[in-house]
Amino acid sequence: MKVNEDTLPDPVPAQDGVEDRRQRKARQTRNALAAAALDLILERGLAEVTVGAVADRADVTRRTFSRHFVGKEDAALDFVRGDGDRINALLRARPADEPPLLAYRRAVADWLADQENPASHIRPRMRALLALVDTEPALFAAYERIRVDAQEESIRIIADRLGADDVRDLRPAVVVDAAAGVLTAALRAWARGRQADHPDAHPGDRSDTHPGGRPDDHHDPDAVDLAALVEQAYDALMGEAALAASHRATPESGK
Repeated sequence: MKVNEDTLPDPVPAQDGVEDRRQRKARQTRNALAAAALDLILERGLAEVTVGAVADRADVTRRTFSRHFVGKEDAALDFVRGDGDRINALLRARPADEPPLLAYRRAVADWLADQENPASHIRPRMRALLALVDTEPALFAAYERIRVDAQEESIRIIADRLGADDVRDLRPAVVVDAAAGVLTAALRAWARGRQADHPDAHPGDRSDTHPGGRPDDHHDPDAVDLAALVEQAYDALMGEAALAASHRATPESGK
């Protein structure tokens, strides 16, 4: 059975901008395996999918599968790893004088707005897979491993920006855990069907368009709403931090 090409994650460009034939072939194989795992898990359920079935769907051997992934869960969630790599690349590119929390927030905004290398959540069925993460322990564990790996790299990037030790100085970890936590909360809310608050929107305003505004059957029509959810989530964090700071500056009553 043919792999659903609409679910293939977009590859992260080679760091040096050059990709030889062997690298391109390996990337294509990895993408096919990731798409096959995603399709099968959503079609049959995680428990009914084997590594052999994923390899067969991608038309490769199990040995080839093992060269790319440790399990079916990691394969299905490979787009999460790719998105983390993109966010970190954009974080490195932010101006050096930006405060770290703002730099992370803007890196996420740049990732969501990138039309050349669009975030994987805009592809069909990604919402369904993210929703499944909350109900399947093995899938959740794989998701957490990938997320933690990306955040560890983010911490190193923030530490470099601050000229700080990423182990001894708490600031990089605090910034990344807070900022990435906001993104995770927004993604989970989006996966569960939550839409951003649009005061001026009307029920009939929505259309099947991709982030550029053109009708597109190969994109989730609600994907553009994730960016608004993320911004609302960051605003909520900033508001709570400001409120907490004001209370800290005011002595508690009765003391």
